[in-house]
Amino acid sequence: MAAIASVCLPGLGQVLQRRFLDGTATLLLSGVLIAGSLSLGRISGRAAEVFFFMILALPWWVFQTYDAWLGPPSHGFGWSRTWRTVWRAGHDIRFLGFLLFVSALNDTYIILANLDYSMPFYCTKPAGALGFFPKALSPALHMAVGYGFMKHRRWSLFLYFVYAAYGFTNGMVNLTCFGPGRIRNTLLVAIIVSTLYVWWRRRILLTNRED
Repeated sequence: MAAIASVCLPGLGQVLQRRFLDGTATLLLSGVLIAGSLSLGRISGRAAEVFFFMILALPWWVFQTYDAWLGPPSHGFGWSRTWRTVWRAGHDIRFLGFLLFVSALNDTYIILANLDYSMPFYCTKPAGALGFFPKALSPALHMAVGYGFMKHRRWSLFLYFVYAAYGFTNGMVNLTCFGPGRIRNTLLVAIIVSTLYVWWRRRILLTNRED
């Protein structure tokens, strides 16, 4: 019940558990992150707002919900206990996989809703049947890597770096040919940030014995 309450309102679950300090701090930090996301959207556009929300506000929302689900800590501040649990179990990689999976579904919807759109592919914009390949490649890789991350499969680490290499080189080439754009710039930043994080946490995937 506490976790459900925290899904609806960050910090509410902790308050129901009589963790008033944790609940108040959670609510305040959630408000700051959401306000920061909205403010960035007004300055830099919708893409930057969504990017900020996905990499900071949404993970925090999930984290504090998980904290409420774990219940009151035996001693100390609940956040440190929860983060140790997340870190040891590799739940952060699972969450990243979930984001990639959601991104695949979103990309698929956009493609189906805009079948005539030609996606830039290394300074070209192929149309027709040939143009379907670059449009389908991104969501297919997102879905495969997302599944692998959520299951902590070792092969997903290699596949992710293949995806990152493709996304970064394609983005840089298109940046040279078509110039900067908010969505293109945001995607390049997202690839760089996520790749650095995955490389930092690669041991979680490499030590998996289920493959």
